[in-house]
Amino acid sequence: MEVRAKKALGQHFLRDDKVARAIVDALVISGETRDVLEVGPGTGVLTKYLLEREDIALKAVEIDRESVDYLLAHFPGIQGKLLEADFLSLKLEKIFPGNFAVIGNFPYNISSQIFFKILEYRDSIPEVVCMIQKEVAERIAEKPGSKTYGILSVFLQAWYDIEYLFPVGPGSFLPPPKVDSAVIRLRRNGRTSLGCDEKLFRTVVKTAFGQRRKMMRNPLRPIAKAKAQREGWSEETLAEFLAAPVFSLRPETLGVEDFVKLTLELE
Repeated sequence: MEVRAKKALGQHFLRDDKVARAIVDALVISGETRDVLEVGPGTGVLTKYLLEREDIALKAVEIDRESVDYLLAHFPGIQGKLLEADFLSLKLEKIFPGNFAVIGNFPYNISSQIFFKILEYRDSIPEVVCMIQKEVAERIAEKPGSKTYGILSVFLQAWYDIEYLFPVGPGSFLPPPKVDSAVIRLRRNGRTSLGCDEKLFRTVVKTAFGQRRKMMRNPLRPIAKAKAQREGWSEETLAEFLAAPVFSLRPETLGVEDFVKLTLELE
């Protein structure tokens, strides 16, 4: 039985056992967390090593029927642990009553959506180990001041400490992708609250990076005007507010704490 890599699902099956073991070994289970969810096991190159670990209780979610049949046929230990479903649609709290870690070779075409899903469950997911497109991995792990630092960098760094672990070349996959890959590890930081309106925080970050080459005064002006209307400011007061030095900066220069402060100013 073979599994055909499907372009629509962004499938590139890892075939390098050395890389697979390194990814599984990068999963550091700590505290009371034992449950682990593998996203998109495909042909099971990570699964076989995960099943060997006695310190975890594994579940896997796979959307591709062909892969599901392959996994059930080749890995008897996955029986009862494999869900045929779309990870992005799962109600994860119904599967895991407590904390759980996430691991996987994420399909590159939906990796950002997977991360946003993880952020929804951040208080239940203390650790993530994943392989993604190298460019995205670098962006997520990047610090403020870099041209690649962006929206996902801010959102994930607000709640996770991020480590760029190692690169993986196209030759480790079948079929080989046209881009390089990399493995990163996310571990939940100690933040329990942003200390500002979280919805507005997300809006401010997205809006600021929407015109990342411009000073933030321009893209954030509508949000500032909304505040001015709520507060009953004059045009002069609004102009003074927008004259603050922070609005002359570009978004990639601001860290998480800077965006929190800016959000508080705009509330």
